Amino acid sequence: MVDQGEEPPVEPPSEPIDKPRRRRKEARPQEIIAAGLAEFAERGFAATRLEDVAARAGVVKGTIYRYFDSKETLFEAALSSGVGPAFESLPDIVADHDGSTFDLLRLLVVRLYETLFLPEVELLARIIISEGHRFPAVAELYHRILIGKGRDILRRIIERGLARGELSPSPLSATPEVLIGPVVMAIVWNTTFDRLDPIEPKRFLEAHLDLLEKALGRNG
Repeated sequence: MVDQGEEPPVEPPSEPIDKPRRRRKEARPQEIIAAGLAEFAERGFAATRLEDVAARAGVVKGTIYRYFDSKETLFEAALSSGVGPAFESLPDIVADHDGSTFDLLRLLVVRLYETLFLPEVELLARIIISEGHRFPAVAELYHRILIGKGRDILRRIIERGLARGELSPSPLSATPEVLIGPVVMAIVWNTTFDRLDPIEPKRFLEAHLDLLEKALGRNG
C-alpha cells in the first residue's frame, strides 16, 4: 500500500525511448545510398540531383551532406557497398590457399561474375560506360574500387603460380588482365545489346572457366 504522501514508483522503460530513432539514424546512410542508386538508374549520373535523392530517401537535402559531401561521394559509397564485400576476403583467401593456382583463378572469376552481375553493380557499370568519359573522377572511382582491386588480386595469384612452378612466364602471365577480359566484355555487351542479344551470365561463366582451363593447360 502506498502512503498518501508518496508517489507510486515508476517502472523504468524496458529499453531507451530513443532506440527506434537511433536505429533509424544508423540506417540512414544506407537508405540514402539506395535512394541514390534508384535516381542514378532513372536519370543517369549527370541528371541526378541530390535534392531528388533526398526526396526519395525521405530526408531533407542537408541530411545528405552529413554523410556525403557531393554526388561523387555518394556514387563512391554506392559502388563500395556493392563491390567492397566481394573483394574484402580475397587477399586473405589468396594468402591462405593450399590448392592450385587454377582453383584460385576460378574462385576469383566466379566472384567477379557474382558481383558484377548484381543488379546494382551492373547499373553502376552502365553509368560508367555511358557517362564515364564526361566525368573522369567517377570513372577513376570505378577503376580504383573495382578494376584496381581485381587486378591486384589477379596479379598476386599469377605471382603465386609462377613461384610455385604452376605457371610459366609468358605474355599471358605478363598481361593477366587477359584472363578476366571475358567478364568485362560480357558487361559491355549487355550494356549495349541487352535488349537485342543479351548474354546469360551463368552460361558465359562456364565458357570463361573452360577457356581459362585450356589456356593454362590445367597445370595450375
